[in-house]
Amino acid sequence: MAGQGGPGSPGRAAGGRKMSLQRCETCSEEEAKYRCPRCMKYSCSLLCVKKHKLALSCNGIRDKTSFISVNEFTDLNLLSDYRFLEDVGRTADAAARDLSVHRPTTNKFINYLRNRARRHNINLKTLPIGFTKRRENSTIFNKKEQKFYWHLKLVFPHCHAEYTLKRVPEDKTLTDILKPYIDPVESDPVVCQRLKIYTMSSQSDVQILMKIENRKQNSIRYNELDASRSLLENLKNKVIIEYPTLFVVLKKLKNDMVVLGQDASESAEDSDSESSSLSSEEEGEIRESS
Repeated sequence: MAGQGGPGSPGRAAGGRKMSLQRCETCSEEEAKYRCPRCMKYSCSLLCVKKHKLALSCNGIRDKTSFISVNEFTDLNLLSDYRFLEDVGRTADAAARDLSVHRPTTNKFINYLRNRARRHNINLKTLPIGFTKRRENSTIFNKKEQKFYWHLKLVFPHCHAEYTLKRVPEDKTLTDILKPYIDPVESDPVVCQRLKIYTMSSQSDVQILMKIENRKQNSIRYNELDASRSLLENLKNKVIIEYPTLFVVLKKLKNDMVVLGQDASESAEDSDSESSSLSSEEEGEIRESS
């Protein structure tokens, strides 16, 4: 029949493209032309595609690991799984060939940092190359200025927020370090909004803690730092693994961080014994237990 399947057929567009029977799920006005690979929503234009991504927080990338029932499993799904496994294999092979993974775990630069830290009564420990903290660490010692520039991580547990700072000078006070985050006047507007509970609190209510390393999992304790003193002064006589991580908490809010000395059943001597046992390991390195 001339009217079936011809160029003027209502089931096909002029170019031969099969017409969709779905309406755009964003504007509900135009015929759908696109379908999102991730959430399977229909859209009619680029504008509606962007709107649906914003409304549903969708990135538009198909989830290769999503569950597909046996009844819905097709040859295309099989081919997709095969290509996914190939990608995984290539990534693993590239990682195995990465020279940085096979480099010696010690070098002159790391030894130099540890020796300099030791002169300031800081027990700096480094992890083997390949560990995330080792790759992240950007701490340096400026020979000309004769001072450390630390890689620093700030954790705000009450807002579930973390910020990484690079090249923080050792002589900067903790108060100045925190100003861009929790100071009502000097903080960035976006950061201020996210850390609103901190910016609205009194500065005297802010408590800065640092985890004491090499303690048993069931007896984790924290050192309270002095915000008015410099970063270097606060790090003295402490064990640092790669770089300092500071936890900023509010005294008025309940948290599970126990400050050393607040628990009557323990003493500061317990912490000293833990630190000395860590020092007995190979100088400056922490290795995985076999």
